[in-house]
Amino acid sequence: MMGYGMWHNRAWGQATALYARALYLRDGGGRGLVFVLLDLGYITHAMRSGVVARLTQVMGEAFEEQALVLTCTHTHSGPGGCSHDAMYNVVTPGFVPEHVEAIVSAIVDAVTAAWQSAAPTELMLARGGFDEPVPVAWNRSLAAYNRNPDVTPRTEHETHLALDREMQVLAFRRDGKVQALLSLFGVHATCIGNTNTRYSGDNKGHAALAAEAQLAANGASEPVALFAQATAGDVSPHYQGPGDIARRARLSGEAEHAYAERNGRYQSTQALEMLAAGNGQPVEGGIDAVLTYLDFTVQQADPRFAQGRDDAFTSDPCHGVAFFTGTRVDGPGMPQPLGAVAKKVARWVKRNRLGHPAGQSAEDRAYYQRLYAAQGPKDILLEAGRKQVLGQPIARLMVPSFADPLVAEMKRQAQKGAMNFSAMVPTVLPLQIVRLGPLALVCCPGEFTTMAGRRVVQAVQEALHPAGVEQVLICTYCNDYMGYVTTNEEYQEQAYEGGHTIFGQWTGAAFQTAFAALARQLARPAGQRRHDRATRPQPAPAAELALRTNLPVPVRRPGRTPA
Repeated sequence: MMGYGMWHNRAWGQATALYARALYLRDGGGRGLVFVLLDLGYITHAMRSGVVARLTQVMGEAFEEQALVLTCTHTHSGPGGCSHDAMYNVVTPGFVPEHVEAIVSAIVDAVTAAWQSAAPTELMLARGGFDEPVPVAWNRSLAAYNRNPDVTPRTEHETHLALDREMQVLAFRRDGKVQALLSLFGVHATCIGNTNTRYSGDNKGHAALAAEAQLAANGASEPVALFAQATAGDVSPHYQGPGDIARRARLSGEAEHAYAERNGRYQSTQALEMLAAGNGQPVEGGIDAVLTYLDFTVQQADPRFAQGRDDAFTSDPCHGVAFFTGTRVDGPGMPQPLGAVAKKVARWVKRNRLGHPAGQSAEDRAYYQRLYAAQGPKDILLEAGRKQVLGQPIARLMVPSFADPLVAEMKRQAQKGAMNFSAMVPTVLPLQIVRLGPLALVCCPGEFTTMAGRRVVQAVQEALHPAGVEQVLICTYCNDYMGYVTTNEEYQEQAYEGGHTIFGQWTGAAFQTAFAALARQLARPAGQRRHDRATRPQPAPAAELALRTNLPVPVRRPGRTPA
């Protein structure tokens, strides 16, 4: 399964079905929009490119690539092996084309059904916040959050307030009844932990099932409820505060599944009560969308988003020690003593490289100066760009294979030549904004923290307000997955989220810059837009992809002989 990066976290059964839920909208001028939410941990370019090819065939001129939004619930209890990039497939191990084929087929079936059943529908947007006592979400990186100058600092007893507790719900009504809904609220789908052995939609999946059952009881025909993610990067469904680890330890087995259902019901109840109150705003007007792909290894942030600096650049992707040590409550990783040793080695490698050792080329000297300037205080364990771990090429890594099955698999794939020219993680990323009349939705790849997402929304709102956009919402985990996005201030803490912000300390500012520029293009008439529409990620070399496809799984099924 994809989510925790744990070798043993494998599915032998199903707790809840995993769905592709789709909405198809068409305005009076014939412009269409396709929105798909998957019960998965991540979206990949392999999925998206497959869906684009098939929908182009099935829907013809009714389909526009820039108006396709693919996103996910980010359940950690779904299938892995769905990326052509090497790193996030190591636990599977390798690429599993059967998974991608099943996912693409489910998406196309769901979209086709939505498209063919389209009928006149009224749209309404409702907004409302969870009451403080509702135990639905907590900030899991409070020290990082409190570094932001634009927040109210919170104590360890107020982690439930160090996040955006508002939910937005877009309702689709026919004949006075809600036929479908799209909820946006950020909270990790990690109620179920890494010892689970069954597929599950986790809290978001349970929220959808509960809402659909209630809508059907209210008279809707084949209702569809999408519970998508907003700013979930630093938001946990588990209590964070004094005694949190002990409290989490008391949840295991079936209790985790019950907890996921309960958390989901908080979300479905909130959405349905907001709609029942009837105080939403009508959404009327035309559909529009822009989509572009940018290489995030070479982005420069606008000084107004980068504390006035004109040297705020991103770099090749790097994962910090904090990424590998995981999160305290949701998903612990590398043991802390081993992490402490890794930090010392990472700092030694940095000092050595910046000290210009004998034999270092001028090219390498410039590269490392730029890399470390961008990565700032991160203790770099994995350089995904140059494919090195603690300064050593992965294939020649001195860490013994028996120390960790993931290390063993990564070394094995590198040694057989499966990673020579393949990207380890996506670096050419999709940025998308869709518009429904006075409403705009910013569609972001990866996981944005509460404040990183809020700043992106503010940047887009500023750019689109003159064009008549009154409200801007955010949806994350859209169209591809590369990791996290924090603010610069949060990044300095080097908690898990900062360690997984792979393009460095100015990544958040670079996204603000890029989305503001894309929003300015959306504000122009379609014929006057000048954003890049041609760039796409380079395909993985077919020969290397074949070397890491459907690899044997050396794992023991519980109670069975070795597979």
